[in-house]
Amino acid sequence: MAKTSHSKGLFAEFKARSYLRSKGCRILEKRFKTPVGEIDLVVLDGKALVFVEVKLRKTKEAAAEAIDKKNQMRVRNAAELYLQQHPEYNDCEMRFDALILAPGAWPEHIPDAF
Repeated sequence: MAKTSHSKGLFAEFKARSYLRSKGCRILEKRFKTPVGEIDLVVLDGKALVFVEVKLRKTKEAAAEAIDKKNQMRVRNAAELYLQQHPEYNDCEMRFDALILAPGAWPEHIPDAF
C-alpha cells in the first residue's frame, strides 16, 4: 500500500519529536493549528521557546528548499497566535528552527533557520 503525503508527514513529525527529545527538548505542542497557519512542533530547548518546521522530501536539499518565505511567514504568524494563547512563554527567548528529513539520512536540525 502506498503511503499518503499525510501519513508521511505524520511519520516525519514523529521522527522529529523523537530526535528533539533525544537532544533534551521538551515537546509542548504538535501540529498546532491556527487560522493563519500550522506549527509542526513547539518545543522548549532549555529556556528557549522553539517553533520547529519539519520537512521530509526525497533529498535534504529539496526539504530545505520547501521552507520558502511564504511558509516561514505562516509559521511566524501562527507563533504570534501561540504566544497570545500561552502568555507564560512571553519572556522566553524565541527561535524558529527547521528539522530536515530525507530517506536514509540522519535528521538535520537547523537552529534559527528563519
